[in-house]
Amino acid sequence: MSGLAGAAGAAGSMREIGALAAWSVTSAKPGNGVELLRDGSTETYWQSDGAQPHLVNIQFPKRVEVTELHLYLDFKADESYTPSRLAVRAGSCHHDLKDVCIVELREPTGWVVVPLAATQASKHLSAFHLQVAVLANHQNGRDTHMRQVLVYGPAGVAAPGLGDAGLFDSLEFNCYSTMR
Repeated sequence: MSGLAGAAGAAGSMREIGALAAWSVTSAKPGNGVELLRDGSTETYWQSDGAQPHLVNIQFPKRVEVTELHLYLDFKADESYTPSRLAVRAGSCHHDLKDVCIVELREPTGWVVVPLAATQASKHLSAFHLQVAVLANHQNGRDTHMRQVLVYGPAGVAAPGLGDAGLFDSLEFNCYSTMR
């Protein structure tokens, strides 16, 4: 099974915003780095290499609204490398991260959807920095495999481009719209 078709269903009311972020991990085995979390294939995986907790850091250049986190995990293929307990943290920077939720997993195979909301009244979490912490693996495994991570935010309206008609159409802007 390859590709991100399993994460569909988020279309319409949400959009994937992970490409806007800088991604890093606490450790990785050679050949199984952070780039494999975003390569679009469920056949490849990031593999940690060190002591727990294993961390995936997702840092945005500006504050973003986040609605869901989608993780592709495969217990059948990865067994003791599969996470069994995750913490999702959010904040402005690495130093002020707070736990948003703790997720307990039982032999997951496929897309795991983690809804994120700041409060019951809020539909979105607002943050500069997200962190996925692998706190424990199945069968007390040491290192972890994570196959894909997608970050979804509200669809919203795209910002207009500078060349869009009507954006700068006031008299003041038109005075300076051409060069002599």
